[in-house]
Amino acid sequence: MRAHVFASVTVLFWSTVATAFKLALQVLDVFQLILYATLTAAGILLMAVMLRGEAGSLLSVLRRHWRVSLVSGALNPFIYYIVLFAAYDRLPAQVAQPINYTWAIVLTFMSIVVLKQKITGRDIGAAVVCYAGVLIIAVQGQWRTFSIADPTGVMLALLSTLVWASYWIINMRDPRPPMIALCLNFLVALPLTAVACVIMSTPIVTSTNGIAGAVYVGVFEMGLSFLLWSHALRLAENTSRVSNLVFLSPFLSLVFINRILGEPIYSTTYVGLVIIIAGLLLQRMQRILPESEVV
Repeated sequence: MRAHVFASVTVLFWSTVATAFKLALQVLDVFQLILYATLTAAGILLMAVMLRGEAGSLLSVLRRHWRVSLVSGALNPFIYYIVLFAAYDRLPAQVAQPINYTWAIVLTFMSIVVLKQKITGRDIGAAVVCYAGVLIIAVQGQWRTFSIADPTGVMLALLSTLVWASYWIINMRDPRPPMIALCLNFLVALPLTAVACVIMSTPIVTSTNGIAGAVYVGVFEMGLSFLLWSHALRLAENTSRVSNLVFLSPFLSLVFINRILGEPIYSTTYVGLVIIIAGLLLQRMQRILPESEVV
């Protein structure tokens, strides 16, 4: 019961972040948002590590595993959120958010190349279904012309799934303790985000709303949500049942996007999102019937 409570709260938080991204990007640019969101998340994760009495191991772990710390931190949060925020800056939230959920499909196919895992017919079917959903969402209600309204924005959203999947490929073989690893990732990324902001923008932000938006993203997308989700998975007797709650997030997100941002939800968003979730569920289904391997 406690696991479901923590997981449900986390899913609720994640359901609000697409709206938070758009609101923050109304007053901040991409580089300002990632700087202050990363700073916030790094502070939360560092505090969590200190409360667990593990702060002393941060430096020793960094010394032993500085390569994976640098690469992981560069991928997430630095590159991933720059690309993701750039996608949100160009696309309606209801378009960018569902596309981002297809990262699990990208991870499957990257695992084939990098981890030499085998692909099944179900994996290929799930990918076809998911990307059919992406195509429908990308037309933004233009059923007649069926043309993509912002190809660059859609490509950025798809690129974010590639970056995120790459991060998780590295994460699968990461020798660092999970909490220490994530904290180091954000601490390593912090100077990268600062330098990028100085070069591409300015770290000086006078908007209180902008800072508040960045802090919200840092807390509820990056820092606190990870801690709650990890705690939920540790408490769960059946992790698959808890993790399946994440599929509620994109549907709840549409409510916030419509009510707070005032975006009219396209019919293509509903159809495409249902198709994407169906594809992801197809991929996660337990193999009740024997399946032929393609590779």
